[in-house]
Amino acid sequence: MRVSRAQAAENRENVINVASRLFREHGFDGIGLKDLMKGAGLTQGAFYKQFASKEDLAAQASRRAFESVSHRWSDALAAAPEDPFAAAVAFYLSAEHCDETPDGCPIAALGTDAARQGSAVRASFEEGIRKRLDNLRRLMGEDESGGVEDAAMAALSTMVGALILSRVVNDPDLSKRFLDAAAASLTRDRG
Repeated sequence: MRVSRAQAAENRENVINVASRLFREHGFDGIGLKDLMKGAGLTQGAFYKQFASKEDLAAQASRRAFESVSHRWSDALAAAPEDPFAAAVAFYLSAEHCDETPDGCPIAALGTDAARQGSAVRASFEEGIRKRLDNLRRLMGEDESGGVEDAAMAALSTMVGALILSRVVNDPDLSKRFLDAAAASLTRDRG
């Protein structure tokens, strides 16, 4: 049965959305095209009408993952306008974010996988990381030394590292301590 252009475009968006979640949950190499397409309610044959390759889909799904997290990040900041940096840290280093790998930060979920992917996937990650750094720089404001760029890089590195470590350990208390220690370190002496 032939699919209309509108339906084909809708199917494509659905595949990107599903892949965005499934890649974060299973890794780029942890799920095959058949299961990705099944998750989107389509056949594997439909994949080749929509995407040039699995890497093409991975790059687009990575962009979508960054967009999705950015919307959630913005919602968290809007809820705490008095200290948006602390709100960003609290959102990112929350137990809820730690537990939601399929909907959470693509850097923490896929960073090491992305490093082994082709240039299109790495470019999607670089773009997403640069946007996250820009957001953090704005939230942190200017300081007298002009070191806000380095501070934003250190903050992002701390947040991502703490989230990864908190997800890796079995001990829930240790997991929480990684998140809490990083949050305390980032928000200490701000004000």
